[in-house]
Amino acid sequence: MRDFRAGDFDEVLRMNNENDPAVSWLERDELEADLRVAKHALVVGDDEVKGFCVTFASGLARDLGVNYRWFTEHYPDFVYLDRVVVDAPHRSQRLGEALYREVERRIREEAATTLFACEVNLRPRNDGSLRFHARLGFEQVGEQVSKPGLVVAMLAKRVG
Repeated sequence: MRDFRAGDFDEVLRMNNENDPAVSWLERDELEADLRVAKHALVVGDDEVKGFCVTFASGLARDLGVNYRWFTEHYPDFVYLDRVVVDAPHRSQRLGEALYREVERRIREEAATTLFACEVNLRPRNDGSLRFHARLGFEQVGEQVSKPGLVVAMLAKRVG
């Protein structure tokens, strides 16, 4: 587990876009802009990027989309997990769980908030992700249409 480095960019973008619609498609400039304001940009793997995640703190002025905005309207302070991907050859090795645990550790260490927030697709339904988040202690705190044809469960977990 380590912080994102500039040399990871192309692999992170590839992984992200190969996993659309589980995570939304990004253009290069969108990923660059996200990384500039990210609270955490983490990578699993030393020489090979096996997975990654990007989080945002509450209170950012930049429009980060309807899901981030939903949490902003409902909670004063949070860390929002915008995207997490484990590359296909490295799944079923608990790397996603390791990324979540590291974000939780950092949230506790930083002591700026205790709310860890994210969303998971309900339509198209992502049952594996819903089970994963329930196992990690996330609870559904809302639901919304994220974009046409995409409905998400808003999930949150208290940490610390």
